Amino acid sequence: LKLQFLYFIGSSLLPNKMTAPAIKTNVRLFGKWSADDVKCADLSLQDYITLKPIYLPHSSGRWSKKRFRKAKCPVVERLTCSIMMHGRNNGKKIQACRIVRHAFEIMYLMTDTNPLQILVDAVAKSGAREDSTRVGSAGVVRRQAVDVSPLRRVNVAIALLTAGARKASFRNIKSISECLADELVNAAKGSSNSFAIKEKDGIERVAKTNR
Repeated sequence: LKLQFLYFIGSSLLPNKMTAPAIKTNVRLFGKWSADDVKCADLSLQDYITLKPIYLPHSSGRWSKKRFRKAKCPVVERLTCSIMMHGRNNGKKIQACRIVRHAFEIMYLMTDTNPLQILVDAVAKSGAREDSTRVGSAGVVRRQAVDVSPLRRVNVAIALLTAGARKASFRNIKSISECLADELVNAAKGSSNSFAIKEKDGIERVAKTNR
């Protein structure tokens, strides 16, 4: 009873409205990179580039079981899964995690910036905003320019970034980690040295002619 009374007295002395301070998480990707200060400049993509704090991009989650669920998958894990392309690389997720970790280290040495911020900027700038689709039935088929949904922009951007890194590292002395780091840094700058940026510009150019 005495403890309850003291608790009542203490709680009555507190102000009515207490605002909880913003708590920053200690969860860091690979034990190094924090997602607390990472921002997505593109407003339309903020709901689709997930920056959930994780230790490792290997959640073993079933993100493709339900439609649109992959939008909630952390963007680093989506990049990691996209690296596991072509038959001989399928399922080698530990290897893909190691490639991403090394690429992040290289990006930090090159730019002195949080690699997560570079990744978010690269994904935001690498997805085409306009594309062309086929319109018409079996006879006359023409192409019509259409707007691209935010989720597809993210999907295509990640696919183009990893495809560019894979293509650059094939039959090359540079490792896949170095090529991925170069691709992400160039894409984040919007440089035409990036495979993803070149492909995006090409897609938008074709769409413009089909308006």
